[in-house]
Amino acid sequence: MTAVTPSDLETPNARWREQVSRREIDGWLEMSDWKSWRSVLFNWGVVFASMAMVAAWPNPLTVLAALFLIGARQLGMAVLMHEASHRSLFSDKQTNDWVGNWLNAYPVWQDLTPYRPYHLKHHAHTGDPKDPDLGLVAPFPITKTSLRRKVWRDLSGQTGIKFARAAFKRSFGRWNDDPVARRAAIGFAVTNAALFGLLALAGHPALYGLWAGAWLTTNTLVTRIRAIAEHALAPDDLEPRGRTRTTIPAWWERLFVAPNGVNYHMEHHLLITVPHYNLRPMHERLAALGLIGPGCISHGYAEVLRRAASKPEGGAPEIEEDPDRVPGLPFTAYDSRDA
Repeated sequence: MTAVTPSDLETPNARWREQVSRREIDGWLEMSDWKSWRSVLFNWGVVFASMAMVAAWPNPLTVLAALFLIGARQLGMAVLMHEASHRSLFSDKQTNDWVGNWLNAYPVWQDLTPYRPYHLKHHAHTGDPKDPDLGLVAPFPITKTSLRRKVWRDLSGQTGIKFARAAFKRSFGRWNDDPVARRAAIGFAVTNAALFGLLALAGHPALYGLWAGAWLTTNTLVTRIRAIAEHALAPDDLEPRGRTRTTIPAWWERLFVAPNGVNYHMEHHLLITVPHYNLRPMHERLAALGLIGPGCISHGYAEVLRRAASKPEGGAPEIEEDPDRVPGLPFTAYDSRDA
């Protein structure tokens, strides 16, 4: 595999803002509340449609499909929480934060309030020693054996259980002395109780097992893949295009791996308040102008995983993930005390 170097970023004019008009930038930054509601409702629609599929045709294949569909939409909810952290989900700040928490973060055991300063620190220090997400990229490349081991841990629930324990400790475990943690614990309990209650009213309370099962398995896997795609083995260059990467997915990858435009990560780092539904037009315009170097693009997630698992066998042992201190799976494992 050919190593990617900063020269891959070179263009006739690397100062990309000089190549686009202020009007174009303003268009990318323009928010549309109905498009955000569409994303929120689509995520939940896929979740309930997946559950309805299992209720109508209960068999191993429908259960497996539902687990992967729901896991991807749980990632999508984390993505929309991430949008809310940049205040680019809804134009009204109260709506932005309420929807970001109650319809996105809390159901998947997250909390927008501590996540926001934590994540903005990542943007301020992308790829340098102060980056709180540096643990996401430090181990790569890894061996194929190591990658298979991680995938097995994810799909068998081992990773999910580890992160569930960490999430419990930073929310319910701090109930008595941390009001932020107490609010997150209440939010998780209320939203998940509401989901269980809706399913019980529909006569299918057991379908909640699909939600919990996906959070423990397929959600951890697709979140891991997303994290690898965004920053692992990206060109080491100070300019944002050098420390991030965009992945161009197939249609089915958008459904199962890359919800809500999360694959356009390089564009997000260039303008962090561009709403998720405007990232693709931004990408297409920058690509047409020749402002995206080949080192910043992956075509499909199979390419991402091949690059991530390019280390020869027999090297140093892999770095183990610590859910309390190392954000091995972003949007899931971070310590609010470090925010």
